[in-house]
Amino acid sequence: MQLIVAVMADNFDYIIVGSGSAGSALAYRLGESGKHRILVLEYGGSDAGPFIQMPAALSYPMNMKRYDWEYLAEPETSLDGRQLVCPRGKVLGGSSSINGMIYVRGNAGDYDHWQDAGALGWSYADVLPYFRRMEHAHGGAAGWRGADGPLHVTRGPRDNPLHDAFVTAATEAGYAAVDDYNGYRQEGFGAADMTVWRGRRWSAANAYLRPALCRGNVKLITGALVENILIDGSSATGVAYWKAGKRHEVMACAEVVLAAGAINSPQIMQRSGIGPGAVLQNAGVDVVLERAGVGTNLQDHLEVYFQIACLQPITLYKHLNPVSKALIGLRWLMFKSGLGASNQFETLGFIRSAAGVAYPDIQFHFLPVAIRYDGTAPAEGHGFQLHVGPMRSKSRGHVKIMDAGIHNPPQIKFNYLSHEDDWVEFRRCIRLSREIIAQPAMVPFRGREIQPGDDQTSDAEIDAFIRANAESAYHPCGTMRMGAVNDPLAVVDPSCKLIGIDRLRVADSSIFPRITNGNLNAPSIMTGEKAADHILGRAALPRANDTPFQHSEWQQTQR
Repeated sequence: MQLIVAVMADNFDYIIVGSGSAGSALAYRLGESGKHRILVLEYGGSDAGPFIQMPAALSYPMNMKRYDWEYLAEPETSLDGRQLVCPRGKVLGGSSSINGMIYVRGNAGDYDHWQDAGALGWSYADVLPYFRRMEHAHGGAAGWRGADGPLHVTRGPRDNPLHDAFVTAATEAGYAAVDDYNGYRQEGFGAADMTVWRGRRWSAANAYLRPALCRGNVKLITGALVENILIDGSSATGVAYWKAGKRHEVMACAEVVLAAGAINSPQIMQRSGIGPGAVLQNAGVDVVLERAGVGTNLQDHLEVYFQIACLQPITLYKHLNPVSKALIGLRWLMFKSGLGASNQFETLGFIRSAAGVAYPDIQFHFLPVAIRYDGTAPAEGHGFQLHVGPMRSKSRGHVKIMDAGIHNPPQIKFNYLSHEDDWVEFRRCIRLSREIIAQPAMVPFRGREIQPGDDQTSDAEIDAFIRANAESAYHPCGTMRMGAVNDPLAVVDPSCKLIGIDRLRVADSSIFPRITNGNLNAPSIMTGEKAADHILGRAALPRANDTPFQHSEWQQTQR
């Protein structure tokens, strides 16, 4: 049977693979002048409908085949052989359309580490102007936040008394209450930012892609399953993709930009013959360029649900019934208001796990209900929970193709908790959580500890709980890391160019040298924003002179 290849007649300057957090931002900025023709290739389809657009319905899209790639990671030795799911957005907006909508820039120390690791020009002073450019923050610290960007960032009402009680308890334990963890000071507890605007999920598709498409010089093709990057000699020339059973080739006059995310970007790169030679050969792919770092350095945030029974019937548990859900949904559909208009993650905290830790390495998400990401609640009824976990695990995993088949998922191996320090940090997460919940402010609400359980106190007991219950926070990154051109494990240089191949760049969370504090949507969008200036040859935004907070006695005290 002869393969028919359709070559698209349209001419495009830039081809962007992926319409997610970074890809949508790229489409917006590359097309901003009107001088360039841009093509965005996306395998997923429409993001219309309440399951995506209603913030409170966040548990649904990440569990729906229509919107999710449904990746399953390899069994984890340190997690009793469990296989964790790895949801990735297969829809307009990518993972920004199925995530928890929690907005965290990361810590200044994260980006200074990037620079120290070889990503010159990506220090905090360099990236802060891009965070400001992309934001339209409704709240937060004046001067630290953007006010007219495409990405609306808001806060929930926090009208459940448990939110204030938890922050008060944290201050009683000796931590700070902060007005804006995305501003001057991250360390402490306070109101959470979310990518919600006028009661709707404000995904990258809503913020960036749709406005870009309205300009007329950006074209979107959905249902496009990318096979590989087309390479002639040492230069990328275009992209091959499948749609409706036919193979198509489309050419880029300027550059191809891979923005398919931490799992799909290395997968596509390896199918294109770029990556570790042994991996490519074992998969039956001809080696175009040996690049050892493609698919390595995989990182994620692991967390546990620390759950407490609530003595008062004030939690969201009372709404976890069909009638209440229907009423919440109806109000949202009619008015875009009520409980449906919030992701319910309205309080966050960041602390240091020990003296000598320079900046926060533990994150808390507070939720006024005891529930899992799949929407199931414990039988105990009313409760509340902390999602808590270490921020900077030393464990590293990989993504690698097992064959050249475009419909076959790659092997995803996180190697969670493979470094002993991870266990030490996780135990501290549990014990520091207990200390906060034990404070006087929580007394009117605090019942028994649902999990781990009040009697689980020893290292061995806590470790057993972690092994059986730890879950991914769904923040994979780092699989095509940015670094110096002479770094054999770097994949892209600080301008996001693929080292060794011309006219090819990568701009998404895969290029992070190390995972940032908190949720990754904001850093991913920032990456697309900054990469666009590199691609267009623009001067970078002027470096910021702002000095963020660092605890003056971090070497001597934990708080």
